[in-house]
Amino acid sequence: MLSALLCCALGLLGFAWLVDEALEGGTRAFDETILLALRNPADRGDPIGPLWLEIMMRDYTALGSHAVLILIGMVALGYILFLRKWASALLLAVSFGGGMLINGLLKQGFDRSRPDLVAHLAEVHTASFPSGHAMLSATCYLTLGTLLAGVTEARRLKAYILGIAVTLTVIIGMSRVYLGVHWPTDVLAGWALGAAWAIACWLALRIWVAWQDRAGSGRSAGGPSAGAGLAPEGEARPSGRSNPAAPCKH
Repeated sequence: MLSALLCCALGLLGFAWLVDEALEGGTRAFDETILLALRNPADRGDPIGPLWLEIMMRDYTALGSHAVLILIGMVALGYILFLRKWASALLLAVSFGGGMLINGLLKQGFDRSRPDLVAHLAEVHTASFPSGHAMLSATCYLTLGTLLAGVTEARRLKAYILGIAVTLTVIIGMSRVYLGVHWPTDVLAGWALGAAWAIACWLALRIWVAWQDRAGSGRSAGGPSAGAGLAPEGEARPSGRSNPAAPCKH
């Protein structure tokens, strides 16, 4: 838990630093250098690489769109509700919904313009900072990754699941810069805040479930458990020594 808390704090500090630097214009040179490096010097509307790379990046970027993430979230939420895993369902709903709300409010608050240095290779209609695709993919895929890893015993499989979540997040963010619709610092800020939010939600759930377990174990054998609503009907409550980081285990 300590390492997760540290990662959350680092994400928030990184986001705060990027906000300060970006608003003061301190990242302008960095942003412009990266964007121009990804374009043909003779034609800024032409990205580097073959045509199939541009098509691939368009496909990758769709994995971080609101439509795709909402669909994935609803499918995962429905599955968890069928299992009657209320704590996991709550984590998913708060993480996904809260992340989208926070991102929308921040975009309106900062109101940073999209890059005008290169041609946009994808349609965009909102402000630039922080990147919604980067932040929401970090929030959604990392949340799903922690839920899946929580029901897995093998450490290698846990690492594989979380590695896939991180890889998807990185690819989606990179695609936004490649397509010219975000400054690189937009994406870095989205990654930092999205990861911090996902970790914070996971930590909050872990603390809450652990508290419910302790409260339930402190009652008399005939008394109702304070967290009885978290377990499906007929399923025993986990003991105080159980791993609360795995609320999805069936």
